[in-house]
Amino acid sequence: MSRENSADNGRRFYAGYGKRALDLAVSVPALLALSPALFVIAALVKAGSPGPVFYAHERIGRRGRPFRLWKFRTMAADADKSGPAVTSSGDARITPLGRTLRKWKLDELPQLWNVVRGDMSLVGPRPEVRKYTDIFRDDYSAILEISPGITDYAALEFRNEEEVLARYPDAEEAYTSVVLPEKIALYRQYLRDMGFRSDMKIIFRTIREVIRC
Repeated sequence: MSRENSADNGRRFYAGYGKRALDLAVSVPALLALSPALFVIAALVKAGSPGPVFYAHERIGRRGRPFRLWKFRTMAADADKSGPAVTSSGDARITPLGRTLRKWKLDELPQLWNVVRGDMSLVGPRPEVRKYTDIFRDDYSAILEISPGITDYAALEFRNEEEVLARYPDAEEAYTSVVLPEKIALYRQYLRDMGFRSDMKIIFRTIREVIRC
């Protein structure tokens, strides 16, 4: 067996079995350990502005299966009905508390529950809405062979995505024509690199980047 075939088999085995084991080994203890902080954040969101604590939105998961992605609400209630699907740093729909939660990525913590459920993985391409997976259908046919994730190369590279989009007059058009194609290239790079060691490196790098915010 060639070295390339061996590496491909290793990635397939890890994608099929190893990633799920890592996801559960990390996400379940993390949810338990963070539960006091999650309750505090939930109370602050509820007290900070009218509306629900959580924001749930349909995203496209592995092999095109839709699922509901969970976040702490960081925008005014029903904000998705009054503006574009993407946000820039100056978006007036973001609440004062929401800006802080977004800066520290705390709004993403409920996605640990998505990981426990099997909708997502700790590491993998960020999940998108169907609108964008349809636009880039050929790319996503390969990308969605694995579960989407909380973090990956693209999430790290575009950790200040809202600031990037704020430079353009039309944030949604910029996301489609500039940002998402670059993300897709990074998603494909992750598919080539995927493995236990690369996932652990991404997890620890993500933690470092969040602490440095």
